[in-house]
Amino acid sequence: MALRMLYLVLVLSLAAAGQERRTLTAGEVIDRIKQQVGVAWRASTVDTIKAGSPATPVTGIAVTMMPTYDVLRRAAASGKNLIIAHEPTFYGHLDETGYLEKENDAVWAAKQAFIKEHNLVIFRFHDHWHARRPDGVMTGVVRALGWQKYQSAGAPGRFTIPRTTLEKLAAELKQKLGSRVVRVVGDPRMVVTRVALNPGAAGFTSHRRLLQREDVEVVVIGEVPEWETIEYVTDAVAQGKRKALILLGHIPSEQAGMEECAAWLKTFIHEAPVEFVPTVEPFWTPE
Repeated sequence: MALRMLYLVLVLSLAAAGQERRTLTAGEVIDRIKQQVGVAWRASTVDTIKAGSPATPVTGIAVTMMPTYDVLRRAAASGKNLIIAHEPTFYGHLDETGYLEKENDAVWAAKQAFIKEHNLVIFRFHDHWHARRPDGVMTGVVRALGWQKYQSAGAPGRFTIPRTTLEKLAAELKQKLGSRVVRVVGDPRMVVTRVALNPGAAGFTSHRRLLQREDVEVVVIGEVPEWETIEYVTDAVAQGKRKALILLGHIPSEQAGMEECAAWLKTFIHEAPVEFVPTVEPFWTPE
């Protein structure tokens, strides 16, 4: 009986090892994502393959915020050929490339050539990672800030934090989220406790509705055109309203959410290495 049990354990172990070694295609990884994300997959979505073939065998998975040329180089150098990115590859929300091809744009052409040379597959994972409950990006950002205990139960993007000044809050966000350039609108000495996080580029309507709330003093965003939310908050401050805006930059405002995504993928992708490859923030300020 003992020998028989040992034999069964050995057979099962070998079967499991074989499963671990099985090579997945990019399409199979994407199918697993669709099965695991917990929300119905939309018929109309930007979450599609932007470059490469779903039949490509996966040697490794790089998860990132933006699939910049620098990110693609680092991913390829480490043996990762499936890039799962939150934001576009080709400079627009819909990744339309017809005008770039028509212009024979040199930057686009070099990126395309690199993708083909290294047999990369780029899959965008934006709509459904945000649609997940809780929102995958928000989960990662809140974890990076250590703000879980301040989060509103009914509104995951709103927080009541310990009393601080706007200046100190901006410095904390800059340090914890790794932003090199933070811009702030409002009185740096204003004491604040009620904060709304709205990472990325949600737009003026979303920002305005948060700022209209009596229980929101500061809205923290990634980016927005300067004639929209920024001008609105500038006017509010000039009118004596207790409002402020912190702009972290798009990448720092959501990057922790894609680190969260890499950790999530590791719970059901075991046949290939999964690595978070951070996107370098492009902005800097002169000394």
